[in-house]
Amino acid sequence: MYYRYTITFLIKQALPQMTAIPSSNNIHFITVLLLACLLLVLSHTATAGVVDLLSSGTEQTTKGTANSGDQQATESNESGEEKKAEEPLPKPSAIPVQPTLDPEPELPLESKLSSPQHDDIRQQIQNLRQSLEQRQSALESSKSRLAHAQSLLKRLDNEYRSFELRLEKAGLNLTYDYARLLRQRLERLRSQTIASGLTQGISEQLSAAREEQLRLEEYEAIKDPDATAQVRLRQARQEVVIELHAVVTKHIDVLDEYYNTVVELQERFEAYQELLQQRLFWLPSAVRVDIHTIKELYQGTVWFVSAFQIKPFFDAMQNSLAERSIGIVMLLMTLVILLVRRRTMLTKLTESAEDVGNVSHDRFSNTLKALLLSFLLALPGVIALSTAALMLKEGNNFIAALSSGFSDAAFMTLLLGVLNSVARRNGLGERHFNWNGTTLAAIRKQIPMLLAVLLPVVIILPTMETPEGTIYSDSIGRLLFTVASLALAWFAYRVMTALRQLAHDKAFLKVTQQLLVATPLLLAIASLWGYHYTAVELEGLMFISTCWLAFMMLLYYLALRSMSVRERRMTLKRLLEQRAAERKLAEAREAAENSGEGVPVTLNMPEMDLADISQQSKSLVRILAVVLSTYVLWIFWADVIPALQVFDNITLWTISTDIEGESSLPVTLGDLMLALLIGVGTFLAIRNLPGTLEVTILSHINLEPGAGYAITTLVTYFIVLIGLGAALAVIGLQWAKLQWLVAALGVGLGFGLQEIVANFVSGIILLFERPIRVGDTVTIGETTGTVSRIRIRATTLVDWDRKEQIIPNKTFVTQDLTNWTLSDPITRVIIRVGVAYGSDVDQVRDILHEVVVNNERVVEEPAPAVFCVGLGDSSLNFEVRAFVRDIMDFMPLSHEMHSAITNALKDAEVEIPFPQRDIHIRTAPVSEGEPVLSKESS
Repeated sequence: MYYRYTITFLIKQALPQMTAIPSSNNIHFITVLLLACLLLVLSHTATAGVVDLLSSGTEQTTKGTANSGDQQATESNESGEEKKAEEPLPKPSAIPVQPTLDPEPELPLESKLSSPQHDDIRQQIQNLRQSLEQRQSALESSKSRLAHAQSLLKRLDNEYRSFELRLEKAGLNLTYDYARLLRQRLERLRSQTIASGLTQGISEQLSAAREEQLRLEEYEAIKDPDATAQVRLRQARQEVVIELHAVVTKHIDVLDEYYNTVVELQERFEAYQELLQQRLFWLPSAVRVDIHTIKELYQGTVWFVSAFQIKPFFDAMQNSLAERSIGIVMLLMTLVILLVRRRTMLTKLTESAEDVGNVSHDRFSNTLKALLLSFLLALPGVIALSTAALMLKEGNNFIAALSSGFSDAAFMTLLLGVLNSVARRNGLGERHFNWNGTTLAAIRKQIPMLLAVLLPVVIILPTMETPEGTIYSDSIGRLLFTVASLALAWFAYRVMTALRQLAHDKAFLKVTQQLLVATPLLLAIASLWGYHYTAVELEGLMFISTCWLAFMMLLYYLALRSMSVRERRMTLKRLLEQRAAERKLAEAREAAENSGEGVPVTLNMPEMDLADISQQSKSLVRILAVVLSTYVLWIFWADVIPALQVFDNITLWTISTDIEGESSLPVTLGDLMLALLIGVGTFLAIRNLPGTLEVTILSHINLEPGAGYAITTLVTYFIVLIGLGAALAVIGLQWAKLQWLVAALGVGLGFGLQEIVANFVSGIILLFERPIRVGDTVTIGETTGTVSRIRIRATTLVDWDRKEQIIPNKTFVTQDLTNWTLSDPITRVIIRVGVAYGSDVDQVRDILHEVVVNNERVVEEPAPAVFCVGLGDSSLNFEVRAFVRDIMDFMPLSHEMHSAITNALKDAEVEIPFPQRDIHIRTAPVSEGEPVLSKESS
């Protein structure tokens, strides 16, 4: 019950941290949560094991009898007889299966087929018969191998199933002697493996036999050009070829079956080893610590000290120098260079943090440089231990074991040394990642102490695996393991104490500290109680898991640092662009006011808010880090904790493969959970993808406004399709079974929503082809206005009356479109002027040219021009052609030009004529006596 409340408390405390935008220290809580939950399970498991051990002293015999009775009762129920047996659990078989198979011949068998056109026919028959005998011999050999492999497979399968049933009924109530026998069997199985490369050899034999089968089919197809050849000899040759072809075909069938049998045998063999390994993991590997252990500890110490002899060490170093002199010299030279350059590297590490936070000079490359320097600063100790390992490589068993210990110590020094370098003052963690300074100081202080304890332990432990030291592994080995566990518990206590000083959520960290400290101690107790192998494996997995979480945390902060630098630059760039846009919009408003036209107050540019970009990018990185960390930890611990495999053992439904001879594929609860995780991951990805793309990719590319929106939209659609397809494939809904449904839905959408689909596709075309952009002035049909918004279905135009026109995207793709500002906003204005006949044409042209050149709205390139374009009814017609920078200058320029031209012509006494018309009046004939009207012209 305590563990249930503890887990609930941890989740309630951690969930707000995971959902909020992470600060510089929130990742500590996330990482510690994962590790704490993991350690909680381990501590619960170890505690349960210890409790079972404490109670097994008085009840072991009774439990063994009860379990044995349960087994016999089950067998009796199956036969219809109910009995109770009191005999102990039977031990493993004394003569287990030994899966040993000889390798295949090195060279595949190949028949000597002579040319039927040139060689003598008798020689051909002789070669064919010789090949037939060889192939028959190979066939018999393969049949024998197949029979042996099938027999081994059947016996191994029976033994595996029987052994699995016995272990399942026995549970964990097995004695130390029984566990020792199981461990011996596991070691024997590991040493007696199936010949390496056996399947490859069978595959080569199969390929050669298939090629020969094809050659034999083509052999008789070539006729002898010699018509006088003996018919009987040709017939005999044909009979031999047919017989050889039949034998080759049989051999191919046998090799096929042999290959499948060997593959199945290997799978069963690996499953057998895995069964033993999983079961042995939770069984005692040694007796409990008692007075005899202290005696063995003294004897082991005497043996260990006596093994240090000067002559074997000198011989080992001489042999190692002779074998690996180049590698040892290169390591020593590298060590000297690193030691000489150490002070310089420390200076450069401090200098790399000087520009952190300075927007104009800050670079992510400074952080990468600091990471490289931190790694190099941790290398001297690693190189020294690696050199010692190479120097002792060619010694006896004891010295070779020490060499292996030095190699393990070098690896541990690398891991802890890099962590120590990252925690260095003014280093990567403090200046670049803004980590807690008190925690970093505690890490810097505790890591050297931890290495001082762990390095001797790691170096000595491999000697316990030598033939002479195996008998002392339960004494010296457990002592060293206990010392290492105490050191880890002390390290966790000191670091977590420092972390709790400045943290706000001290209750959560207090529980976490108790778990981190208690777990190594519980494992040490389990080791002393007899579960030494289990405790060692669990603590090793704990160490690897912690290193993996630390590595993921480092990657996480590197990603945050990279995005932080980019976000600051984007902020500065956005501010500059915003100021330029405001100036441009102010100029457009002024021009619109002068021209009497209406322009949009603001333009809906398709770009994201910087706060949303930061939140989405950090959320996606955090989700990826948590998912990747959890997945790898699941892989690490799946073989250790059987409860993690329960989801793969619950079958929900089966799916037919539509392949003849293939059984149905089961869909388990684990598959369903994986599909749900893929769905949730897809949703989170598309929710946080725009900001991440903007920071990581789009901000590095000089894109036009709206192009990033188009890319993000299409990538989102692509991720949805991939995620949906992957989730359906996991639960067995294959594309071959859904394609007709998708086709039917496609036809239905094509008929029912064809306009919407057409507008959707047109929107994508507009976003990529970009014939219009936000802010462009366009004319479509009778509508002219400014593009203020582009969406997937429709585009919004604001006309000169400030009315918003919602126009479907299909219209812009299928109809004629005029974009006044697509590539060049300059447009031409034509002013028409008429002067009276008799005016000086050259004088009028010069006057008009002077007027247009003096106007500020007219651009110099292209240059304005004046032409006399025609002789009108009452005037000489001129055209003034000028170009303006923006369409908003059209009406102001027209006004200014007409006013200036009128004044200039007036000053030059050039008449602008009124329209003139001639009127002719005719009268009809008059009778006598009536007055006659005269004809008058005006």
